Amino acid sequence: MDHSSAHLIVLSNDSNEPTIILSKFTHKDKEHSLFVKGESLMHNKERHQQAEYYKKIGEAVKNYEEVLLFGPTDAKVELFNILRTDHLFADIKIEIRQTDKMSEYDQRNFVKEYFKTPG
Repeated sequence: MDHSSAHLIVLSNDSNEPTIILSKFTHKDKEHSLFVKGESLMHNKERHQQAEYYKKIGEAVKNYEEVLLFGPTDAKVELFNILRTDHLFADIKIEIRQTDKMSEYDQRNFVKEYFKTPG
């Protein structure tokens, strides 16, 4: 995951395709907000849309027992901190791993390897 998209990979799912959750705040929005409305308004819009993005991810993972957040940016840490303050996620084991940018194939293999049961 990063600040623009999160790929939800479910290992027990028959589908090999991840569910992709997108942030509504794009680079184009940022440029437009900066140019037209100013930096303060741009930051407010970005924070609001980032909160909506993290809320969508939280809704998608709230019924799992274990969640692995990984990716090249600090978005995973920001999401982790938000989830940890919400009692709905108290019983979910959430782990964070720093990774480089990966292809969908590499992401799926990373998740399979992480959740592989020994023996």
